[in-house]
Amino acid sequence: MIAAVDPVPAERTSPPRRAAALARVAAAQARISMVEVVDPPGVAAAERLLTEIWGNPPERSVLPSNVLRALQHSGAYVFLARAGDLDVGASVAWWAVDAGRLHLHSHITGVVPGVAGRGVGRAIKLHQRAWALERGVEVIRWTFDPLVRRNAFFNLTRLGATAERYHVDFYGSMPDAVNAGDETDRIEVAWWLASSGVDAAVAVTTGGPSAEGAACVLLDDHGEPVVVGSAGAERTACATPPDAVALRSTDPRLARRWRHALRDVLGGAMADGWRVDGFTRSGSYLLRRP
Repeated sequence: MIAAVDPVPAERTSPPRRAAALARVAAAQARISMVEVVDPPGVAAAERLLTEIWGNPPERSVLPSNVLRALQHSGAYVFLARAGDLDVGASVAWWAVDAGRLHLHSHITGVVPGVAGRGVGRAIKLHQRAWALERGVEVIRWTFDPLVRRNAFFNLTRLGATAERYHVDFYGSMPDAVNAGDETDRIEVAWWLASSGVDAAVAVTTGGPSAEGAACVLLDDHGEPVVVGSAGAERTACATPPDAVALRSTDPRLARRWRHALRDVLGGAMADGWRVDGFTRSGSYLLRRP
């Protein structure tokens, strides 16, 4: 007779095992498999996919296949997300050092528009998290455009990453279809993979915090960004445009006004020590005075 064995409680399993289990569930829900790129045909496929996602013509690669091949060969994270026979996403990250501490720098992650809303991006990042923890690394860093609402919500609320630094025009001018014609301000985040806050964030697939306090950037009746003083407030909310990527094409002047307003207020607050507590589903950063 074989005795029944109770499942091991989650709090008694190791962070790598919990992360791997959650990544498997997320991949199954998104109906994808994560495939490591290990040869020249694989890196060529990743190059084509990333170039397509970023809206560039084939001759203007986002990340050349020879660079991808070198990264893959040297132990970097180079993966494709595959749905059946189709590649629907890709992610590239490499080892880096910040203040003497090893971390994984996630340079680029993209999903084809046709599968948006299916959880593919979340599944990719949870796979990346499990991959890093399995190798003994507990933090992943990356940057994102603070104007792009969907990325801010995903990174800060869905993943539980921590906004640490605001960089002005981080990359300089970029020729890809997503960033062309705009300054490349970026927020740098740290994703503390084994923290209780990240565990809680990645376990939830809906919702988000609600805004509190006075808005420091909001829209007026004409859709223009307006900076509103919030002197003395302990908490405040900083709004973003509904679709910054589309705004660059339809109204570049207004897109630039949003860029500079957010740089002055959000970037200035972070430089003064204010903490970004999260991002609301309605499109506002939540800030707390130090």
